[in-house]
Amino acid sequence: MPKATDAHVVEVDSFLIPVEMRMPLKFGSESVQAVNCLRVSVKIEGADGRTAVGWGETPLSVTWAWPSSTLSYSTRFEAMIAFCGRLSEQWANQSAAGHPIETGYQFQTKTLPKILEQFNRESSTEPLPHLAALIATSAFDIATHDAYGILHQTDIYDTYNEKFLSQDLSEFLTPQDASVTFDGKFPNDYLVQEPAKQMPVWHLVGGLDPLERSDCSGDEPDDGYPVTLRHWIEEDGLDCLKIKLRGTDESWDFERVVAVGDLSLELGVSHLSADFNCTVTDPEYVNRILDKLRAERPEISDLLLYVEQPFPYDLRANQIDVHSVSQRLPLFLDESAHDWEYVALGRSLGWTGVALKTCKTQTGAILSLCWAKAHGMPLMVQDLTNPMLAQIPHVRLAAHAGTIQGVESNGMQFYPDASTPEAKVHPGLYKRREGQLDLSSLSGNGFGYRLNEITRDLSPVSRVKRSRPIDP
Repeated sequence: MPKATDAHVVEVDSFLIPVEMRMPLKFGSESVQAVNCLRVSVKIEGADGRTAVGWGETPLSVTWAWPSSTLSYSTRFEAMIAFCGRLSEQWANQSAAGHPIETGYQFQTKTLPKILEQFNRESSTEPLPHLAALIATSAFDIATHDAYGILHQTDIYDTYNEKFLSQDLSEFLTPQDASVTFDGKFPNDYLVQEPAKQMPVWHLVGGLDPLERSDCSGDEPDDGYPVTLRHWIEEDGLDCLKIKLRGTDESWDFERVVAVGDLSLELGVSHLSADFNCTVTDPEYVNRILDKLRAERPEISDLLLYVEQPFPYDLRANQIDVHSVSQRLPLFLDESAHDWEYVALGRSLGWTGVALKTCKTQTGAILSLCWAKAHGMPLMVQDLTNPMLAQIPHVRLAAHAGTIQGVESNGMQFYPDASTPEAKVHPGLYKRREGQLDLSSLSGNGFGYRLNEITRDLSPVSRVKRSRPIDP
């Protein structure tokens, strides 16, 4: 049933912002030295003819979304950029009006698969993965949510209810347990009603990161920011560390956890997590490391809060029973959690928690959050090394999700100066103090960017205006 609050897209602008990394970041078997962020503005129109413009942004993290041993980085990046062009045209010409969750869900379930299928059919390279398509889509989706809040002069999180949504969650989600129902339920039923203004923050310990000065090669940057893990812990008062592992070298992975664990015990760090980066195919690989830690270093084992995504992210193609791992520690889906249906499949295979990411769209993150919470699955919100505007929806999702322990945020490790204009307005979001991020500067409509106070020169890569009428 249409509502007076419904809106539709009328125009889309796209921008690319290149960002150089101060230190390399290792994803799986590849190291990243730079990234391009896709920034999108979306203009929407309400039923009364009023318009509003919102903004969304995401790093186009090629190596994370599209690991490949055959294609070069540039080939994959160019394919993602070409796909963004297809998205601009389709996003500007969506056939329906509604709340962004309603129109976003329809786009992702109906339109996006068709665009991706056609794009891959016309491509001469290996297929663009679904995860890469979601990353590209997320900037458009986030911008539309922001615009909708601005149109109705309210925080976007205050629209995730029956006042603004025509459909309850039963139109989007199917329960896995007989005791769960989504009839009459809306996203606000699963969101934290009074989100915290300060949150514990997780630091990423990359596979190439020096822990101590003795680990340094001499090629590290001399730019005033910490280089070693010890310095980061002391400088930012860190209490939560996420350890990137190889997943292909059991001895190295064990020793890396021990080395980080010993430093954590010395400096008073309370929480660790282990991220195997989708490279493990046998649960026993993870089990052996966890069991060895428990037997030989129980004090470090006690710091481990959860294990993140050891297994290949294409969950449907790699349906591995992982109950043996989750019996030892909570096991969180990350790359595999494309949407709530993947979360449901993961739960049936033994996964116990979900790591949400706004780079898989705000719409998808909210719906996955609702499904997971209804089925008793704990949540985290993980980073995609988000700088600039991308940081704001990311931390806001964490604040409203009710995570097991704060939020991961590592943009300040790898490109802190990229966010200088945004940091002037939101200093607590781009600098970690006493192990916390401070969200108190966020205010206003949409995501609360306060964009009119942020000075950044942008040149649009493309502009697409609606060329088709809205369905009646």
